Amino acid sequence: MSVIVGIDLGTTNSLVSVCKDGVPVVLTDADGNCMLPSVVTFAEDAVLVGHEARRQFLKYPEQTIYSVKRLFGKSYSDLKDSVSHLPFQMTGDNSSLKIKAGGRELQAFEISSHVLAKLKAIAESSLGQPVEKAVITVPAWFDDAQRNETRHAARLANLEVVRILNEPTAAALAYGLDTKKNGKIAVYDLGGGTFDVSILDLCDGVFQVLSTSGDTFLGGDDMDQVLVDWIIQKAGPDVILDAESRIAMKFAAEQLKIRLTEKEEVEVKLHFPAKNLNLDTVIMRSEFEDLIKPLIKRTIKSCQTALKDSGLELSEITSVVLVGGATRVPAIRKAVKEYFEKTPFTGINPDEVVALGASVQALVLSGGRRDVLLLDVIPLSLGIETLGGAVTKILLRNTTIPVSATEEFTTSVDNQTAITVHVLQGERELVEDCRSLIRLKVKNLPPMPAGLPRLQVSFTVDENGVLSVKAMETRSSQSASVEVFPSIGLSLDAVDKIVEESIDHAMDDFDVRMLVELRNKAERIIVATDRVWVKAQSLMSNKDIHELETALNETKMALKRGEKDKEKMQNLVDRLGDLTRPLADKIFTSATEDVLVGKSVAEI
Repeated sequence: MSVIVGIDLGTTNSLVSVCKDGVPVVLTDADGNCMLPSVVTFAEDAVLVGHEARRQFLKYPEQTIYSVKRLFGKSYSDLKDSVSHLPFQMTGDNSSLKIKAGGRELQAFEISSHVLAKLKAIAESSLGQPVEKAVITVPAWFDDAQRNETRHAARLANLEVVRILNEPTAAALAYGLDTKKNGKIAVYDLGGGTFDVSILDLCDGVFQVLSTSGDTFLGGDDMDQVLVDWIIQKAGPDVILDAESRIAMKFAAEQLKIRLTEKEEVEVKLHFPAKNLNLDTVIMRSEFEDLIKPLIKRTIKSCQTALKDSGLELSEITSVVLVGGATRVPAIRKAVKEYFEKTPFTGINPDEVVALGASVQALVLSGGRRDVLLLDVIPLSLGIETLGGAVTKILLRNTTIPVSATEEFTTSVDNQTAITVHVLQGERELVEDCRSLIRLKVKNLPPMPAGLPRLQVSFTVDENGVLSVKAMETRSSQSASVEVFPSIGLSLDAVDKIVEESIDHAMDDFDVRMLVELRNKAERIIVATDRVWVKAQSLMSNKDIHELETALNETKMALKRGEKDKEKMQNLVDRLGDLTRPLADKIFTSATEDVLVGKSVAEI
């Protein structure tokens, strides 16, 4: 049986691991390094990866690409205002992003493929056999576009992705198997570029994710950038901020952050005369902690969201696990301890725990373990657009995956020969407030009256978090299906914003949704009444006809002007219902009499 490795494709560093005799171990390169810097340098005659690439930072500042994982699933428009500090050049628009390197314009996944290829080579050298399959971890809040870019990167590196695994789940898996404990676990994962917090229930080998929250643009890199900004401020206005000096400052900032985890104060000496950079000062740990306080608060806010979504009380959390190198910062550990009111578990190297968990999942998938089950969740609700710009949710956020659900819909217009299904992601009630994923069209439908078609829409989210959508009109058996891989990811703070806005606007959204449904109901009554208007005049008195006509006109005028008063629309719909109900009864009676006329009892 071919080996399946576990890979932690990180923003700052990446690792590859495997289970040997049932025990997860991180594999090392020829120099004994277990962590591979997620850095790629496009030198003059070669592509350098990892430690070799880091050593070429200053020689090739604009050709050395790092933190590329942060760019997965993003467009240039998403990032242009927030990545001015990066030394390499990017281009694109609101639907694409390209990185200029090696005389070409590359996509983010093309660059990450070099990191994965290097990890593959390390594994093959260490194991002495070919490696073709891998479990690769991603932040829990990676959307479909970002997960898809991870797959593309692996494919270019000649690796088959047998499972995309959320990083907090991988960490809990490594932790749970190490301690054999049951309980409610909070996994606080602060890596180089992303932050996740997940609440998991571990019971007899079953890992169920109860909730997840986080920030796809928050991590150790942001702490480094805070220190870079501090260095620039201290250095004065004459410093030349080109690619080379930014690289030098980034190196210095990383080292300052690491040294401040061990010391209360650190000397800062930077002498770069060609860039007017001459700095000789001291930074205190307390000063650094003040600088990163806003970043820490953002992580705790996500912890609060995850706990609330899990339905648990703080006292029910039995363990807290720290993941990611940035969690070594004392202020981070203190904040986590204070919020969860318990000392975080640090028994496993926070840099390695995700990779170790990935290799355990790889062992499970290869048949080496049968006593472990992972139950992950959908981070945001999924649904489709319905009449009036409303969103009908088919799968709700925090639903355990894999999962499938089917809902049935119909049409509101006569003789439609095609139906477009607009798939959306988000927590709000209207299309304009949610994120568009994709549109698929069911074509070649036979013309039918409105309300007669039966459109079954099925959503399936597999164990990797990939959404498949199928729409079928059951009367004609015409169908369309698609796997949802959108071209653009969420904007920088979109995930947190989506959830927060759904809470902040819950009552307003409810009122708007009710108004949309009232308008839809009014339109259905008007269409149905217009169809039988000629027949109605022979069945109703002049007085009733006049009253119904007045109500119809008033309702049509309200719809035309976009009436926003829910109470007024409710009254109009109720009035129409009261006036058309007797008409519906009379039409049914008349139709029955027409069918029965001239027939004997025996024929009936």
